[in-house]
Amino acid sequence: MKHHNKKRTLGRKTGQRTALLRSLARSLILAGGITTTIARAKELRPFVEKLISASKANTTASRRTVSARLGGSPDAVLELHQKIAPGFKARVGGYTRIVRLGRVGKRAIESARIELVTADGK
Repeated sequence: MKHHNKKRTLGRKTGQRTALLRSLARSLILAGGITTTIARAKELRPFVEKLISASKANTTASRRTVSARLGGSPDAVLELHQKIAPGFKARVGGYTRIVRLGRVGKRAIESARIELVTADGK
């Protein structure tokens, strides 16, 4: 039975899924926006939003927490704490936006673009 299993497995085992989310989160933080499938974007959104909320505190503990969640990527941690989080100080949540792109490519999979909302909300 699938009681209390509301997260998407994305067709992967736990370790592979964690690695995928970490990789997508790093790419999103460093690039500001990425194109992926709708299911991956929907799973990535809460993962990244929790990282941004934690990095808004800008303490040593928050840096270590974010670094552990991202798998020890120092460039992404610095980007998150020094550039992204200060822009969201006044914002309570909703740091990302998912835009559906429709069917893209030969496989015709529903694609989406997930991007960080700018500080002014646009």
